[in-house]
Amino acid sequence: MFDLDGHRKALKRAVKGVRKHQDLEVDARIKMWNNGTKTEQQDILDVLIKLKDIDGSPLLTPEEIKAEILELMIGTLDNPSNAAEWVLAEMLNQPEILRKATEELDNVVGRERLVQEFDLSRLNYLNACIREAFRLHPFGDFVPPHLCTSDTTVSNYFIPKGSHVIISRPGLGRNPRVWEEPLKFKPERHLKNDGSEVSFVDPELRILSFSSGRRGCPGIQLGSLVSSMLLARLVQGFDWVQCGRIELRESKHSLLLAHPLHALAKPRLPHYIYSSLD
Repeated sequence: MFDLDGHRKALKRAVKGVRKHQDLEVDARIKMWNNGTKTEQQDILDVLIKLKDIDGSPLLTPEEIKAEILELMIGTLDNPSNAAEWVLAEMLNQPEILRKATEELDNVVGRERLVQEFDLSRLNYLNACIREAFRLHPFGDFVPPHLCTSDTTVSNYFIPKGSHVIISRPGLGRNPRVWEEPLKFKPERHLKNDGSEVSFVDPELRILSFSSGRRGCPGIQLGSLVSSMLLARLVQGFDWVQCGRIELRESKHSLLLAHPLHALAKPRLPHYIYSSLD
């Protein structure tokens, strides 16, 4: 197979680098379960190792477990980090957004402890910031292709059986017929008048960060959780000051920021909060 642009070679090199460290950890954990030094499931790796078929035999081989963990590593690092970087860049460009998110964290969580997973359902404004990043600054250009198995109509579009459907995430999220001021970062557009929790699933299909329906991404809960926690810890833990001019421009080759965000982070919580992370 030809690799004229070198993408295949770069991808192989990146995967090899990740597996160099990851596979050792997986092998060590499997050995711990086999020799009895580990008996309690604590994370998703333990769950994958202990899955059984109807005969009680391991459901996944070591290579299959490593492949699953690799998929999770890729999916839970790139999208959340991209969303958090864009949100911080937008916040520094619009300080009022940063102020509102910081005040919400202070009111809901306070400054005497770090934000936890159980706090996220009450951090509506922060979640609206993440949802707005998914809308305006998705990590990938297109939703994975889908094959239409029967004639169907979606949003008044007739799709005949056998069609291969590829949907543009930026095309949906920046559609001026759906979104007012589509190129403006405006978290308030996702807040509901009744104060109900901001959802990362859009039944009206105006955003497809995680696709939708039975073929939707199974990692939506994990991906949204990691994104919200990452941003919440960054906003709660530090006062942010931009270093020079922030250029909100996409790269020529992807939807990432054209230049990595440079900002000064100053601790804003009591010192013992940070020492608890050691």
